[in-house]
Amino acid sequence: MKIHYISENNSILNHFLSQIRNINVQNDSMRFRRNIERIGEIMAYELSKILTYKNVEIQTPLGIKNTTEIAADLVLCSILRAGLPLHTGFLNYFDNAENSFVSACRYHPNNDHEFEIRVEYQAVSNINNKTVLLLDPMLATGQSVVAVHEKLVENATPEEIHIVVVIAAPEGIAYLEKKLPENCHLWVASLDEKLNEKNYIIPGLGDAGDLAFGSKL
Repeated sequence: MKIHYISENNSILNHFLSQIRNINVQNDSMRFRRNIERIGEIMAYELSKILTYKNVEIQTPLGIKNTTEIAADLVLCSILRAGLPLHTGFLNYFDNAENSFVSACRYHPNNDHEFEIRVEYQAVSNINNKTVLLLDPMLATGQSVVAVHEKLVENATPEEIHIVVVIAAPEGIAYLEKKLPENCHLWVASLDEKLNEKNYIIPGLGDAGDLAFGSKL
């Protein structure tokens, strides 16, 4: 798996990352969603650099311009619900992409720290021979991403899969490297220190879904 770390060099990305972590800023849910969206736009730009392009001739009012356009058939796939603001950021840039949505959540059968991932809803377009961008803000254990990936490829063969996360734990990255094909790409805005005993990312930012949309039962 090819891993791309985006925040290694200083840019406006790090400014937005600091705001989504800051407890004095993140309690404004509208601002939190907008910052995740802007992070998505920056990550979409970086990812766009390795997509396939085609040569085109554009008619301007004064002549012909030879340039390039994206040739890849893109499908944006968000993991609900936390992935929605990130999805919006990518859709702002890849506005011709198709869109898919899958739910994945932790289920604690024994009401303790042990859990399994349930994938209970999916609205997925045809991804055969297309470039899939799988979007989820937080990569903790990696189990949600792997479960959704397995669901996506049950009856389809995408040409390429790019997994996009805002904050990742080393344990989650190691899990993806074990479970996903080598031709997958992983895009990480920020790599954090570790997981705690409840498998939450440290220092992380809390629950991205709750911060974006409010607490859930």
